Amino acid sequence: MDLYELVRGPLAWVAFLLFFVGSFYRMISLYIGIKKENVVYPYMSLKYGLRSILHWLTPFGSRNMQMRPVMTIVSFVFHICLILVPVFLLGHIVLWYESWAIQWVSLSAPLADVMSFLVVIGCIFFLFRRILAPEVRNVTDASDILLLLIVALPFLTGILAYHQWGPYKPILIFHILTGEIMLVAIPFTKLSHMLFFFFTRAYMGSEFGSVRNTRDW
Repeated sequence: MDLYELVRGPLAWVAFLLFFVGSFYRMISLYIGIKKENVVYPYMSLKYGLRSILHWLTPFGSRNMQMRPVMTIVSFVFHICLILVPVFLLGHIVLWYESWAIQWVSLSAPLADVMSFLVVIGCIFFLFRRILAPEVRNVTDASDILLLLIVALPFLTGILAYHQWGPYKPILIFHILTGEIMLVAIPFTKLSHMLFFFFTRAYMGSEFGSVRNTRDW
């Protein structure tokens, strides 16, 4: 088995297994922790929770977003591209079809290429923000920079492979490997905020709405 077959086969299975098991563990641990204490759970409200989630999912829906328009635009574009490209890239869908004979609609190659560039540009923006903005620099450590690199590399190597800039096979192998590293990192690092976003916003909305009788946006 050559290196390409290794990263495309066994390592891919290990990455998906760690991602799903790790995510399940983190969610169950969160649920158990909530049930044990009497601070979060009693204040959870479907009404106020959904209200908060919808406002924070709406561009410029919160006061904080309105005060930082550049950050808001970059953040929304970054996260939309970050989620849509891996799921709807034609090359990824072909791999799913070859393995399990399932397929779905895909993004056009030029659009996916542009969106990949936007993710990389977003990572560069967040890097400079962590370096230059005092309020962010003061809470930044080496792991934050490493996470930006982990996020950027799958998209950067994907761009290089798509345009065949450099040796194609090694870049493709590195692209798959970095994608697997990112997948594994999600439940075990700060990237887990994508798992907890809806709960965090629901809790904040419930607390502000039910207890403080005000908005959290």
